[in-house]
Amino acid sequence: MPTLEDWRSDIDRVDEVIVRLLNERARLVCEIGRLKKCDGSPVYQPDREKLVLDHVRSVGAEGPLGPDAIGRLFERIIDEARRLERRVVHGEDAGDAAV
Repeated sequence: MPTLEDWRSDIDRVDEVIVRLLNERARLVCEIGRLKKCDGSPVYQPDREKLVLDHVRSVGAEGPLGPDAIGRLFERIIDEARRLERRVVHGEDAGDAAV
């Protein structure tokens, strides 16, 4: 039977994967920010954000967190993504070192 330390070790491993994936997502967000800067698109696009939130809520519907909890987590992720995009669009390029 797994011990408390075994479970904590599993959580640490999962946390490392989450951090890598969040940074990968952030790099993609920076690329989108560069495109938006070139074509003059606004950073804040509420229709797209709604689509993202609806999507992740539907994916999270089967887990123990549930769609509302997943939605709240992704609202925060989207807030940070918007912050990164603003840095890129307004000339403070968020390169890999800053992400």
